[in-house]
Amino acid sequence: MSDALLTLEIEKLVAGGLGLARDESGVVLVRGALPGEQVTAQVRAGKGVRQGVVSEVLRPSPDRLPQTAGAAELPTADLAHARYEAQLGYKKAFVEEALSRIAKLRRAVNDTVPSPQEWGYRNTAQYLVTPQGLAYRERRGRDPLVVGQDPLVMPQIQAVMDRLDPALLDPATEVAFRASALTGEVVAALIGAGEPRQFLRASDHLMDAGVVGVSLAQPAGRRFSAGVRLIAGESEIREQFGDVQVSVSATGFAQVNPAAAGLAYRRAAELAGEGDHAVDLYGGAGAIGRHLASRFRKVTVLDSSPEALARGRQDVAVSGQSNVIFRNGDAARFTELGTDVIVVDPPRAGLDEEAREQIHASTADRLVYVSCDPATWARDVGDLLRRGWKLGEVTPHDFYPQTSHVEIVSVLNR
Repeated sequence: MSDALLTLEIEKLVAGGLGLARDESGVVLVRGALPGEQVTAQVRAGKGVRQGVVSEVLRPSPDRLPQTAGAAELPTADLAHARYEAQLGYKKAFVEEALSRIAKLRRAVNDTVPSPQEWGYRNTAQYLVTPQGLAYRERRGRDPLVVGQDPLVMPQIQAVMDRLDPALLDPATEVAFRASALTGEVVAALIGAGEPRQFLRASDHLMDAGVVGVSLAQPAGRRFSAGVRLIAGESEIREQFGDVQVSVSATGFAQVNPAAAGLAYRRAAELAGEGDHAVDLYGGAGAIGRHLASRFRKVTVLDSSPEALARGRQDVAVSGQSNVIFRNGDAARFTELGTDVIVVDPPRAGLDEEAREQIHASTADRLVYVSCDPATWARDVGDLLRRGWKLGEVTPHDFYPQTSHVEIVSVLNR
């Protein structure tokens, strides 16, 4: 079955930044389209919902921008063709649509809180090392996409990339960077099979290009799960997230847009209120939990990553926040008693059923739910509403301008 060139009217955007259209054969999802547009699209034939890519825009939306050089080609930048104000509106609609379709709750949500930077905000990036240059792994099944200029990353990362010769990174197959807007520093991690001594030339080249430290990670199915070793310099740098400074590395988890994340963390702390004891589930190195420290007598940060917990303990030792305690544990087996408030910021998969059971069985009368996925958030909210919780404020936050990703800060009360 071959592709078909179809003329389509785009009704709305759906998750993934895809334009939804319909013809006599059903729904078509079109990459690169905006609501209200008429487009021709190359559509793949197949079972289920068909997908396509815009070939030509016959009637453009007033929100469409002239093509931004290079940006719209990046696999992740699926909304770079829309005005930023329009992107914020689409993201609000994604959250409202998830609430009505999945949680069966029709209600307005707050306007999306914009990112302080629309471009150059990403403090981390991971690229394939190819003979032609550093490249994105193309998500749509084509060859790697070589990136000379990456308009999404912080200027500090681009400055390092500009000085690199990919041939000198051999035998690494990938390289990851983490930058700090606070200090201006960059650390890097080489990803490749072998002993550190085999990567000394690559490490020296990265240090010459301006990074302050290089680590080595073995290739693994799950990112950085096969161990990380420091080759040269520093493994961590300091970054500001809202009201706290945290240690970040090229291989540990931290939000990619510190300025935007800081706004969300402050709002989460306000929604948490005050009390005796707050628990931060999936708390990582405690960036959210530490925002609660001035409002609660005790804050417990629970996470299953020893690396994140170690960074968190180190950070509170520096900050002097003696009422923040870090514990290794699984959120699904959380049995903390005497908790006033629970804060959760789970992975994209959301809360599993056991975690929701534990939250409902706890003494907490308030749950602050921070999410990176409207669909799993709406599923969990729907379940808690059926158990008798009430949904309060819902505010989308934009951590990823030019993409269809949206974060949510919300609160539920008994």
